[in-house]
Amino acid sequence: MQIGIIGLGLMGGSLGLALQEVRARLQIKRILGFDSNPLHAQMALSLGLVEECVDFASIQACEVLFLAIPLDGIVQVLQNLKPTPHSTIIEIGGAKEQIIDAIPPSLRPQVVASHPMCGTEFYGPKAALRGLYQNKIVILVDCQDCAPEHLERAKDIFSAIGMQMVKMGAHEHDEHIALISHLPHVLSYALANVVLSQESPQNILSLAAGGFKDMSRLSKSSPIMWRSVFKQNRKHVLEALNLALTELQHAKDLLENQDWDNLEAWMARANCLQEFM
Repeated sequence: MQIGIIGLGLMGGSLGLALQEVRARLQIKRILGFDSNPLHAQMALSLGLVEECVDFASIQACEVLFLAIPLDGIVQVLQNLKPTPHSTIIEIGGAKEQIIDAIPPSLRPQVVASHPMCGTEFYGPKAALRGLYQNKIVILVDCQDCAPEHLERAKDIFSAIGMQMVKMGAHEHDEHIALISHLPHVLSYALANVVLSQESPQNILSLAAGGFKDMSRLSKSSPIMWRSVFKQNRKHVLEALNLALTELQHAKDLLENQDWDNLEAWMARANCLQEFM
């Protein structure tokens, strides 16, 4: 089996490393890569993320093709892809409804929509990590629309690299992920911009400790990638933001009214989250 990876940044590069470790189990003959950025392709080769970089036309001949690029790019690639009739296409974007709607009907049985719940705030080939996918969840979305042989092939690969699989519909996925992934990124970008907008951000940041660093970590994430995520999941991100703004307004009201008992109760309720994790 020959596997191709389109997009050789954090997710695609880490996938290349993971697949190398299970080569014998999956009977992988070759791991090929393609990246529209020639520098990224060169870096991926020098870092050993893939064995060879080929052009877009050549990579489409692979038996398995991973799409590990920003969401707008996934839509564009799916609409221009000319794979073999037996190729399995696995896209790993972070929002699903628009991607699935954009798949040409003739190609739909070959496409497995998935979302590995892993990553870091870093991006590009140098961000690739060995073990990134190990013991993480991957969400398989709208599986009923995939041909069984392609779904099984995808499941075999995800299982081999150590992932736990759950199934979900596209609408439910985008609604839930907006709360647990997309909203935290918006809040982190906002926190970073609040500090940067102050008169002396360097002086403020010289005092930063664990709390600020934890909450601002996600603001290092790729603006290009997250632009497409927010664009494609705009409706659910806005719903999540409105919920967050309601909570922030409630906290603001409690502070303005010096209602310390209810403020403490509000924080204590938030503590209960950890019981579910």
